[in-house]
Amino acid sequence: MTFDLKKTVVMVGMMGAGKTAVGRAVAAKLGVPFIDSDAEIEKAANMSIAEIFERDGEPFFRRKETQVIERLLEDERCILSTGGGAYLSEENRRMIADKGVAVWLDADVELLWSRVRHKDTRPLLRTPNPRRTLEEIFAKRVPFYSQADLPVKADAGLSIEEMADRVIRAMADRDDVLTEN
Repeated sequence: MTFDLKKTVVMVGMMGAGKTAVGRAVAAKLGVPFIDSDAEIEKAANMSIAEIFERDGEPFFRRKETQVIERLLEDERCILSTGGGAYLSEENRRMIADKGVAVWLDADVELLWSRVRHKDTRPLLRTPNPRRTLEEIFAKRVPFYSQADLPVKADAGLSIEEMADRVIRAMADRDDVLTEN
């Protein structure tokens, strides 16, 4: 069975929700390109996201992120993984709605914390109490993520492949996103 991807699918959600891992698996199953907007930003800047935050600050990073997402939405249809803060921007949400479809990987704080607590690559969690910071970020961001076209619950017990299948089923329920050939 093959599928026709009609528009770019943009993975949104919190850090640790699985946007990159699940996005890669979805792309592989559908035979379409996978692109990570954070990786594209790092490539263009020749530095890590953490280094960009440290050197230029979050507002600068967010401007560059919007520019990269805009460029990627113009390219061929793909599965596009975005950083956790990308969907907070009204401009980004509008661009994604106009040219793609947003899939929200909806993970709870416990699952997110289990995935991010041992990583030092999350600049927003470099605080005295990273767990509380994660909870605060989560509370602020969920109202934005809930505006996504396709919410997909991320469960701790599911493998990446099972989550990818769950996302594909949600996409297949919409004729404007994915059709079976």
